[in-house]
Amino acid sequence: MPVDIDTLPRVRIGCLPTPVVPLDRLAAALGGPRLLMKRDDLTGLALGGNKTRKLEFLLGRALAEGCDTVITGGAAQSNHCRQTAAAAAAIGLECHLALGGEAPEIPGGNLLLDHLFGAVVHWCGEQRKGERIPGIAAALREKGRRPYVIPYGGSNAVGAMGFVAAVAELAAQLAARNERVDCVVIPSSSGGTHAGLAVGLDLHELSVDLVGIEIDKRGPGEAPYATDLARLANEAAAELGLEPRYAPDVFHLRREYLGGGYGVVGGPEREAIRLVARSEGILLDPVYTGRAMAGLIDMIRKREFPSADTVLFWHTGGTPAVFEYARELVGA
Repeated sequence: MPVDIDTLPRVRIGCLPTPVVPLDRLAAALGGPRLLMKRDDLTGLALGGNKTRKLEFLLGRALAEGCDTVITGGAAQSNHCRQTAAAAAAIGLECHLALGGEAPEIPGGNLLLDHLFGAVVHWCGEQRKGERIPGIAAALREKGRRPYVIPYGGSNAVGAMGFVAAVAELAAQLAARNERVDCVVIPSSSGGTHAGLAVGLDLHELSVDLVGIEIDKRGPGEAPYATDLARLANEAAAELGLEPRYAPDVFHLRREYLGGGYGVVGGPEREAIRLVARSEGILLDPVYTGRAMAGLIDMIRKREFPSADTVLFWHTGGTPAVFEYARELVGA
């Protein structure tokens, strides 16, 4: 028998369910299919974001194991790190962040919030994917702390449970409205969101095309991203007592929208952020949702969706980063 996800350790720190809203003005401007948006920018924790869903299960596990500290890592403007710092503060755990880059003179955006939430920041130069976490954890253990390590992006089998649960939430919302979606488009980067949604869609027997817009280029020696997704999905399935069944080729990924690389705002991202802001009054972020929406806009313009389809864009949050990209967003 599958494991009931409601029996897994969890701390309720998000404002869930997040709403599903129509994007009628954007759809009219693009002339394509009907558009909906799942507003995970409204999860409530530290100005919102999708990582809150993962953190409910990750911090539930940390508390269940008797940990008193959490450690995670990411880029200087990491949405995941900002939400981890807030979640740790909310439940009384110490938080350490291994951030890429160097300390700025004045912190802004997500980094400012990390400091306000009391996180201890370890600057890691070019290493922005948590490479120094093992050393930080070892040093904390020597001091008698009990650290719980949260991987880059919160993306492991435990974190993916947040998006298995999110599918049940979405399914209930669609059933209440007596409607369905044909395609879900998401930003796809560290993999936990994408893998969790894939498992959740299968668990709830929802026939939906799940399209991941890749956000980050793979580094030298790294496995293909689809391989990581398959591993994460199989680990998440095993966490629920389900038979592993995912191969890399089952994941629908679009990597042609990588642009200038991670965190680099180009013309497509700039247009997408402005268009959604001016047609719907909704803010996208410069790194993830701006790029994913740029991909969706391009697919619509290329007539990849039948006009009768309904496409749902999953807004993963990241609003605080907008303020660190002012120069790029107001440029020509």
